[in-house]
Amino acid sequence: MNALWTSAEAEAATLGHASRPFEATGLSIDTRTLKPGDLFVALKGDARDGHEFVAAAMQAKAAAALVSRPVKADGALLTVANTLRGLEDLGRASRARTHAKIVAITGSAGKTTTKEVLRLAFGALGKTHASSASHNNHWGVPLSLAAMPRDAQFGVFEIGMNHFGEIRSLVGFVRPHVALVTTIAPAHLEFFGTCEAIADAKSEIFEGIVPGGTGIVPADSPYAERLIARAKQAGVTRVLTFGTKSGCDARLVSTAPHDGGMKIEADVMGRPVLFRIGAPGAHIAQNAIAALLAVAAAEGDVLNAAAALEQFSALKGRGARFKVKLAGGEAEIIDESYNANPASMAAAFALLAGTPARRRIAVIGNMLEMGADAAAHHAALAKDVEAAHVDLVFANGEDMKALWDALPAARRGAYGKVSAEIAPKVVRALRAGDVVLVKGSFGSKMSVVIDALKKAG
Repeated sequence: MNALWTSAEAEAATLGHASRPFEATGLSIDTRTLKPGDLFVALKGDARDGHEFVAAAMQAKAAAALVSRPVKADGALLTVANTLRGLEDLGRASRARTHAKIVAITGSAGKTTTKEVLRLAFGALGKTHASSASHNNHWGVPLSLAAMPRDAQFGVFEIGMNHFGEIRSLVGFVRPHVALVTTIAPAHLEFFGTCEAIADAKSEIFEGIVPGGTGIVPADSPYAERLIARAKQAGVTRVLTFGTKSGCDARLVSTAPHDGGMKIEADVMGRPVLFRIGAPGAHIAQNAIAALLAVAAAEGDVLNAAAALEQFSALKGRGARFKVKLAGGEAEIIDESYNANPASMAAAFALLAGTPARRRIAVIGNMLEMGADAAAHHAALAKDVEAAHVDLVFANGEDMKALWDALPAARRGAYGKVSAEIAPKVVRALRAGDVVLVKGSFGSKMSVVIDALKKAG
């Protein structure tokens, strides 16, 4: 059967009513990315109501629309009591019918990168479905589940949170065979207060593991023992670790630069594994061995999975690189504009430090949701700037002013309250041979700087 959902299956899952028979080959909540044959889900958000776009979905050749009230549209309608609940019902039904091995991922940083590494790794072993983009919230997780092909052999799902209880709810849909925590770092401190509390919130992922399943935790984390204890409290009897420490179930032995990426030597479950990955950085290496440990826990072929990772490349906003042509040569830009916390900032500065350059330039925006000690966390980045031998810093945001004040005058490029203020100054300062790191939380809009640099050649 080619259909992802027939009208009869969707009716049974949602207790809804279809106005006419249909067969959907995919799911969409956005008419801008909808493909012909998709089931359009009319979600109601704070700013927009998807019901207002049902007619546009039909014009784009949607197979049907999931709605909770009458709409004027020429096409099949599946009417339910609540469209978010209907989407959740489809996610549950998809999970119930699949025979795929399921992996769930959470952590303060590295979730999306590890998910994409696993997409490649499992993809070398069989048909693999993974969450799109960062669909890791209250609608993204059920949407990703509901979109899983019925013949998938592996499923990889990212789960995010910024409050207690969110992961507990979402992992109940996913019910993974393997649950992986990438790292614990000071993120969302505004809502949690301490990293111990963040570790407890992330450990909710272990509560959804199916009987006999596996939890995976980062051995190098200061919160490793806490995560292991929480996993055991949740009834998980098999907990594996990854990192650089002796005794890890997946141990990173060494890395070496190779053709824009790395050669990695690792030991996975007592077996030597040598492989290449198409992106640089110690954090990428850690994500890779965590992914290979998940493959091993899911009883997959680790060597074939590792061989596929040479095709990996850093993601947009998460380490992707591009060149800007200038008089006399080129400048290289490292796009880390999607998100930021102290741990990911440290990893990004380490990446910058390892990149040959005439000058190293850091363009950085606020790390958001850092709580009462936000200024201290931003000022503490001065040590990372120093360790990376950064020549110039351009900073924006009220919290980042604390770092700006901590920098010596020789390292100060420019400061502004918003990214649009510093973007033209960064462009004017750019010289051939420079390597520029651009990083900040999504809300600090560092993509404005990225866009300005792309136009600067």
